[in-house]
Amino acid sequence: GAPVTAQTPILLTSCGQSPGPTMVKVFLGRLGLDHEFLEMARAQDLVAAQQAGKPYRSLIIVTGASLKGMGAAGVAMPDELARTAALIAEAKRQGITIIGSHVEGMSRRAQGAAPGDNSDEQSIDAVMPNAQVMVIRSDGNEDRRFSIISEGKKIPLVLFEKNMEMGTAFGSLFKK
Repeated sequence: GAPVTAQTPILLTSCGQSPGPTMVKVFLGRLGLDHEFLEMARAQDLVAAQQAGKPYRSLIIVTGASLKGMGAAGVAMPDELARTAALIAEAKRQGITIIGSHVEGMSRRAQGAAPGDNSDEQSIDAVMPNAQVMVIRSDGNEDRRFSIISEGKKIPLVLFEKNMEMGTAFGSLFKK
């Protein structure tokens, strides 16, 4: 398919409160892309921007569940999933490009606090099938988790190897 072209301004948020979005923010800044980072972005943030006449054009949701991060934010996984679902629904209503991203590799996905803790996988399931494009660090795709979603849903998959290539991966979506 044709490459996905996304537009600014970008709203960057987390599903799972892992450190991933902070890394993405650094690269968006280096690329000079107009963006705002709200760890707990809500559907209302999209509505407010639209009403102010400055609608967001892209929504980057970085998946990766951190129980420490969620604890610090005072939220549990069901709260994160509900917030994310409402955010995605509003983005779709406004025609905002949804970019799903997982940038911390398998270590984040395997970092369950306890055996059977699958909150990271829940964050992936909440976001990726609803995305128009996925930007994934390739070592997080060792089990083809993201490839399978990509193939099943016909969602373009942009893989990068090392963190320093993250900028190129995101930059490829935002053609100046």
